[in-house]
Amino acid sequence: MTAQAQCFTLFKGAISHYRLPERFTFPFYYQPHPLCLLAAKELQEHLSSQTLWRHNFGLLPSDKDTKEAGSGKMFGVLLVKNQQGEVGYLSAFSGKIAEQSQLANFVPPVFDMLTKDSFFLEKQSAINKINQQIETLEQNPTLGELTLALLQMKAEFEQALAAHRKAMVDNRKVRKDKRTMADLNLKAKKIDEQTFKAISIQMSRESVQDKHKLADLKTSWLAKIAVTEQALANLTDEIELLKKQRKKSSNNLQKKLFQQYKFLNKHGSIKGLHELFKDTLLQKPPAGSGDCAAPKLLQYAFLHNLTPLAMAEFWWGAAPKSEIRQHLQFYPACQGKCQPILAHMLEGIVMDDNPLLKNPAKGKALPIVYQDNDLVIVNKPAEFLSVPGKTIEDSVYSRIKAMFPHATGSIIVHRLDMATSGLLVLALNPRAHKKLQQQFVNKTIKKRYVAIIEGELPIDKGIVELPLTVDINDRPRQLVCYQQGKVALTHYEKFQPQPSISSERKLTKVYLYPKTGRTHQLRVHCAHVDGLHMPILGDDLYGNKAQRLYLHAELLAFEHPITKKLMQFQIEADF
Repeated sequence: MTAQAQCFTLFKGAISHYRLPERFTFPFYYQPHPLCLLAAKELQEHLSSQTLWRHNFGLLPSDKDTKEAGSGKMFGVLLVKNQQGEVGYLSAFSGKIAEQSQLANFVPPVFDMLTKDSFFLEKQSAINKINQQIETLEQNPTLGELTLALLQMKAEFEQALAAHRKAMVDNRKVRKDKRTMADLNLKAKKIDEQTFKAISIQMSRESVQDKHKLADLKTSWLAKIAVTEQALANLTDEIELLKKQRKKSSNNLQKKLFQQYKFLNKHGSIKGLHELFKDTLLQKPPAGSGDCAAPKLLQYAFLHNLTPLAMAEFWWGAAPKSEIRQHLQFYPACQGKCQPILAHMLEGIVMDDNPLLKNPAKGKALPIVYQDNDLVIVNKPAEFLSVPGKTIEDSVYSRIKAMFPHATGSIIVHRLDMATSGLLVLALNPRAHKKLQQQFVNKTIKKRYVAIIEGELPIDKGIVELPLTVDINDRPRQLVCYQQGKVALTHYEKFQPQPSISSERKLTKVYLYPKTGRTHQLRVHCAHVDGLHMPILGDDLYGNKAQRLYLHAELLAFEHPITKKLMQFQIEADF
């Protein structure tokens, strides 16, 4: 059996009634071709029935009984035509599955770091030994004892220092009173000059004694602390040295690993990771680059003279804690890891147009709800940029600049996602902008959004608090991150009665009250497993694409920046 026959899969049934794609899939925003949907369905049936390997995807009750939490994986299918004119598909997975990088029926990795003769395993073993050494040293009970003792010693030192300084202040006051009394007695001739001089000398000696005692106190405590610090350093220095050694070894291993990844395209041109990423923002590949499903599929196709026709990737399994991933949902290729690689691999292949380059606001009006000399309120349509993008100038900002040529200053006070419709306030002069911005910073502006979410919300109201940060490997997606994320808080309230938009699935209409203004906050808080776990209808980033995102900024209330008059605007959604 040839390598091609091992991974090239013919469809189980006839596909003559399907129309082949005229262009290859634009990998960063697409609707799967019907034949890709069919291929994905066949792959999913295989995943459900195969018994050759076992991976904890978090889907089965037995998966939840394991010590490690289950997590899904991204799978991909590539529709291809072989040299005999047969149309079939290739299958791949991102990263590793069941601690393996190669499995039957799936294309191999671009570089297999797990082969027996791979340098990776040897170097990784050495790094693991360093990890074990660090772990052993960090578990030394003396380390904890010395750390605690040092903290207590420093606290006692500060207390002793504060007590002595207070005593010095009190003594100084007493001496001052004695000097004052001696001076009065001298003037009243109750004491003579010699006695007055003796009192003054005694006061000076007491002051010097207090300072000497302070110096002795510091010297004594600092000597004790230095002994403990040195004992602690004897342990921590070894740990830090090992950590530096581990970091250096890891960086060298990563660099050598990246050198092994070479990517083909239809012209036979080969480029490595470092060359592909040299012009990116970080100028180096992120960890895991080249191990995603899409590059694996295309590499195999080019190596075996298979013509790529279309591609799709889907998530299989439970969502990770940080990202929003839904079982069986299709997702585009990630920008950070895959964009430079796929740009090279797809060179010369006719692709679908990039929909992100089209102006979604073309032909749409921008309704003015209110205007005066200081501000303007607009009802932004869905699929309309708040500010100019990298390739599209048309936006609320550009329209207002054109409509109000006398406007000065920054104009934009807050934003709505391109897909979100609703009320936006804009300032027409710097003074108004500053006053409005202060209200947003002080959170005195009242905002209410209305949304339709996919599912039946079991409770009437509540709070979602999930910290957010940008996914640097897949902008503009956001991640839930408790380490680097910024605080994000949303109140929600179920709207009664529920809408009957669809008889096929449960939907709930909700009011959303963001108490912070993070990017994609409402979308993530609705979709994430630790939030409502129900994406907003039509959310093509965190849920399922529909004719629009069913999220609307319905109510906006604030104090007029100049007149101080309370203003409130409400525009119902056209869902």
